[in-house]
Amino acid sequence: MELRILRYFLTVVQEGSMTKAAEKLHITQPTLSRQIAQMEEELGVKLFARGARKLALTSEGLLLRRRAEEILELVDKTETELVAQDAMVAGVVSVGCGDLAAVQQLPALFRAFHAQYPAVTFDLYTATADHIQDRMDRGLTDLGLLLEPVNMEKYDYLRFPQPEQWVVAMHPESPLAQLTRVTPGDLLGTPLILPNRAMVQSELASWFGETFDRQDILFTANLPSTSSVLVHQKLACALIIRGSVSFWDQPASPSALCSRL
Repeated sequence: MELRILRYFLTVVQEGSMTKAAEKLHITQPTLSRQIAQMEEELGVKLFARGARKLALTSEGLLLRRRAEEILELVDKTETELVAQDAMVAGVVSVGCGDLAAVQQLPALFRAFHAQYPAVTFDLYTATADHIQDRMDRGLTDLGLLLEPVNMEKYDYLRFPQPEQWVVAMHPESPLAQLTRVTPGDLLGTPLILPNRAMVQSELASWFGETFDRQDILFTANLPSTSSVLVHQKLACALIIRGSVSFWDQPASPSALCSRL
């Protein structure tokens, strides 16, 4: 499968129409339709459910779109790095990170690196540690700022000295907001939002102890930003990293308060 055809396919997906995609690609519509048909024949699957108004992806088409985006992102990144291999250090450094207090240390590092290598730019990607690890393993992300527990055997790494602290985020009208410290027993009967990372849940389960199986875990979430909306609407309390609170829109969410575990 040619990279050119993958780009054709993604353009059709983006435009939702063979005609519009052909115009954007500066080729004729019959030529583009024939290329997509040949791709479907080569793969042995239908990529589009052709409707009256707009092309819709089949389940196979959805999978190919995801993989095509990853392949072309890696190809573009590689080409950029190869072109930049000259006397001057240039290119793009891809950095993945979560909503952590340690993110506050990144600006100084970026500033110092950029001062030494002004032709280098940065691509920032926010996600959970599991997702960032997956991108690192596939060569899409160069550096990751990860919240442990993480299997570090295959990585070169440095630990930041600043610890990340777990807290409970709650609406100020919650009875728990009157406490200075929250225990697992205090949370019994309260709907909770937990991180959806299995390894993190396992660590939190150790903190909950024997009360874990009796906790009302109503939601799991991959990033604290969505949890803050649910907390603001009094749907649940969220167990989050304290450092993530600084990224919340405080004027829009004045009730996103924390109580220490």
